[in-house]
Amino acid sequence: MVVGTGIIELFISESRSLKEKRGILNRLLRRTQNNFNISIAEVGANDHWKRAIIGFSVVGNDRRYINGKMDHIVNFLSDLRMAEIVSVKCEVMNFSPILPTDYEEGKYD
Repeated sequence: MVVGTGIIELFISESRSLKEKRGILNRLLRRTQNNFNISIAEVGANDHWKRAIIGFSVVGNDRRYINGKMDHIVNFLSDLRMAEIVSVKCEVMNFSPILPTDYEEGKYD
């Protein structure tokens, strides 16, 4: 299993209040989630009305596919032009299945 996570810092120049920021951010997050079927949410800078930090995660079984999907997500957010991307940090991790060696039938039922 391959898990990709990303944190993106955004600058929302059109926002004049927290209410406007939430409206812009909700549209941005909803469109991204619907387009890519990912988990995405605001994870920081909640009290700043011009800044937002969003986090997202992608799960799959191919590292190249996850890298490509994460690149597409960042490009999609940039192409929306609702907010300016200030910084991006992405990380891809591999997890190998851990199979129990002492599993006995009926032991955990």
